[in-house]
Amino acid sequence: MRILMIGDVVGSLGLKTMSVYLPKLNKLYSPDAIVVNGENAAGNGRGIGKAIAREMFELGVHCITLGNHAWGQAEVFDFIDEEQGIVRPANFPVGTPGQGFTVIPTQAGKLTVINLMGRTFMAPLDCPFRKMDEILEQVPTDSCILVDFHAETTSEKQALAWYLDGRVSAVVGTHTHVQTADERILSKGTGYLTDVGMVGPYDGIIGMERSAIIKRFLTQMPVRFSVAKGRCQFNAVLIDIDKQTKKAKHLKRIRIDEDTPLIS
Repeated sequence: MRILMIGDVVGSLGLKTMSVYLPKLNKLYSPDAIVVNGENAAGNGRGIGKAIAREMFELGVHCITLGNHAWGQAEVFDFIDEEQGIVRPANFPVGTPGQGFTVIPTQAGKLTVINLMGRTFMAPLDCPFRKMDEILEQVPTDSCILVDFHAETTSEKQALAWYLDGRVSAVVGTHTHVQTADERILSKGTGYLTDVGMVGPYDGIIGMERSAIIKRFLTQMPVRFSVAKGRCQFNAVLIDIDKQTKKAKHLKRIRIDEDTPLIS
């Protein structure tokens, strides 16, 4: 099974960038499943709307994962319970709208996509480690398993990956928007990448307009952030999984930087 996991899509530029490169990558690599983190895909970089989700699915995306900005757009509550292709962090408290994992049928077999959120420097959610133990008891035994761990620190991401080594096919980190160069296969066969990176503005600071963020660091005062414009970037990871053993065989990072503006 081949999975294309695409990093956090940021704002309208991110969605436009994905619409340009995803068809080309789909043709080049022929993935069995395409998963994308869409928690920043709204125009202001927070949350996701129904029209955005529809556009992603029309581009060939099989599953959209979320994160700490899952509720950034009020309209998400109108459709998240109905959309089987969208998963929010599974360790939100019981009763939270939406689902924490889903099983996707592909030509290469079943793929279970699980979304979790870290707790270090983030909201005090339920324990992602124990939540994974609960979820794995419900996952079909004949399914490959991809975990999107939306977390801040490298140590927490690595700890979860080692905790799950041999029990899931791959653990891929999202949230920091900066692609890491540490892709590897752990000793018991779980593929791992600390952070897949982002899709959207290249000249911003993690996708946001630079001056506002610099001002905040200089003044320590509240500042309104906005999505940057100009050149774009596309970050993803291609994961090959053995259909029989459900273990990772190879990971390939994908990074595309544009030298000229995609849109003004």
